[in-house]
Amino acid sequence: MVAPTIGVVALQGGVREHADMLTDLGAQVRLVRRPADVDKLDGVVIPGGESSTIDRLLRTFGCTDALSEALAGGLPVLGTCAGLIMLATEIVDPAPGQQSLGVIDMVVRRNAFGPQINSAVETIETSFGPATGAFIRAPKVESVGEGTRVVAKRGDAIVGVETDTALAVSFHPELTGDQTVHRHFLGKIGE
Repeated sequence: MVAPTIGVVALQGGVREHADMLTDLGAQVRLVRRPADVDKLDGVVIPGGESSTIDRLLRTFGCTDALSEALAGGLPVLGTCAGLIMLATEIVDPAPGQQSLGVIDMVVRRNAFGPQINSAVETIETSFGPATGAFIRAPKVESVGEGTRVVAKRGDAIVGVETDTALAVSFHPELTGDQTVHRHFLGKIGE
């Protein structure tokens, strides 16, 4: 079987950690920094970081349209933390001028679990097994629309969602070395 080529949006955030984890799982990795980098990908990861900065840099480097078109065409995507925010159809508390890619029918709230000092590493039960991740100024999903499945909760808060082509979590599994989320994402590509 040919290894899938997974793009990692490489403008800000946990780029190297995602790239290393995907490589460890047998994928080829391409860093996405310009529109042409989106061509011929089997999947893409939008890492954690600062969602408003990632949005601004995607637009600055002209990647928003290419990425939006590929995602609308069914390109599988994984978003972690800020990546989850970037995939939402609605952000409750956006930074001034902040936009999202509108891929997953959900409403999200940024920094829902408090400031950085409240960061924590936790193991979360997901619909595809326990996953350990870091919650760092993490968002939560306020509500989901039709076609969006809840796959993980932290107490009553939704922290993981999935559609046929998209997977998004509020936490950072790439920072703990837990491969559960990435393995599930790569399985979606193989389907």
